[in-house]
Amino acid sequence: MKTDAELLQDVIAELEWEPSVQATHIGVEVKNGVVTLAGHVSSYLEKYSAEHAAQRVGGVKALAVEMDVKLPSSGKRTDADIAQSAKSALEWMTSPLGDKVNVMVEKGWITLTGDVDWQYQKLAAGVAVRYLLGVTGVSNLVIIKPAMKLSAVTEEIEAALVRRAKSDAKKIHVELNGSTVTLTGSVDNWAERDTARDTAWGTPGVVNVIDKITMDF
Repeated sequence: MKTDAELLQDVIAELEWEPSVQATHIGVEVKNGVVTLAGHVSSYLEKYSAEHAAQRVGGVKALAVEMDVKLPSSGKRTDADIAQSAKSALEWMTSPLGDKVNVMVEKGWITLTGDVDWQYQKLAAGVAVRYLLGVTGVSNLVIIKPAMKLSAVTEEIEAALVRRAKSDAKKIHVELNGSTVTLTGSVDNWAERDTARDTAWGTPGVVNVIDKITMDF
């Protein structure tokens, strides 16, 4: 298990390695395995990239984000301009979501609402607007309302976990309550946890996933 000092150095090194992040603008603190990122960044993309860079580091138990986005003058746009760009981005996707996802913008912060059939569509909508100029944050409130009915969901998820996570699948437990899946158990790293969560979300009929998986270090 890494000490807080070792974890601090690893997170700083990962931030410096990430090309889309200016590490000198971000302060890092670590206490009991919990990493806190603070400071000012020049875009939402940089904030997002910094968060994910920290999560990639082995041994991080939790992440607290206290960064805020301060746009340079060249990056500032009106909310109306951002909303129009976001709507266009959703309409230009390979599988357009412009008629399913609504866009609201306040002080550069985009809020997405609406209904889609799959989790990947919700995630894709967030990605489509994340990198737009002038965006200071994104709240993805899109709801998943699948057209397909639930059928042997637990068995399907467990079979998929065996295919993807191999031996670690035996350490993950799946519970189904209506259309909500709860994952419990333990894994060795973030990647395995993400695999389990993505597998559950990729199952037809699932509209909510509660992740209670713990990580063994």
